[in-house]
Amino acid sequence: MSGLFVLLPEAVQTVAADSKDIILNKLSELFSQVYDLDRTRVLDRVIEREGLGSTGFGRRIAIPHARMPDLTRPVAAFIRLTSPVEFDSADGMPVDLVFGLLSPEGAGATHLHALAAISRMMRDERMHTALLAAPSSEALYSLLSNVIDRDAA
Repeated sequence: MSGLFVLLPEAVQTVAADSKDIILNKLSELFSQVYDLDRTRVLDRVIEREGLGSTGFGRRIAIPHARMPDLTRPVAAFIRLTSPVEFDSADGMPVDLVFGLLSPEGAGATHLHALAAISRMMRDERMHTALLAAPSSEALYSLLSNVIDRDAA
């Protein structure tokens, strides 16, 4: 996987949610289950970051992110929503793709580089279309990991 962050297959899912709060809860739960992190601490950090300004990136994409004191490397999770959800995005559009990132507390430049890489990947219109059309979580992971591995090479 990318040198910038870890994305495990189990951290890629399609879920139903009807609010931003539910999305952030499901994302925190996913980080907790896959990377053995405290769900409440993850949720608190993500909500704290969201309080600084929406991570609704625009173009139907959100990139919730935070820094965690107990991490040793950046980790990611990806959620495709079954239907678009209002997320206070910069462009006012609801989101249907959510790419979460957690980084170690002191990972300043690493965190920013990982966010930039995720942003570049998610801005690609063909990628966005392919992610929406993917038939399964396995197909989603395959699409994401192919781009991540290619960009890391």
